[in-house]
Amino acid sequence: MAQQGLSEDDYDAVAVWREAERFSERERVAIEYAELFATDHLALDDEFWTRLRTHWGDEEILDLSVCIASFMGLGRITQVMGAEHTCRLEV
Repeated sequence: MAQQGLSEDDYDAVAVWREAERFSERERVAIEYAELFATDHLALDDEFWTRLRTHWGDEEILDLSVCIASFMGLGRITQVMGAEHTCRLEV
């Protein structure tokens, strides 16, 4: 990720995205979307969708949604399979 200009500090800031000054409003609403999608999808109300669409187009929102759902699914798989504790793949 360093090749794309991301640092460990960038990742750490996601956990405190509401206070972190490093994110644009576009990034901020995307992080909020991911958080609500994962933790309280019923809170995605009309007001939220209006804010999201201010910064993101419909195709971009679909891409965000697919990425979020994919990463959530992969996280579940690693938990179910116990892969977060061991890795049996030889690289």
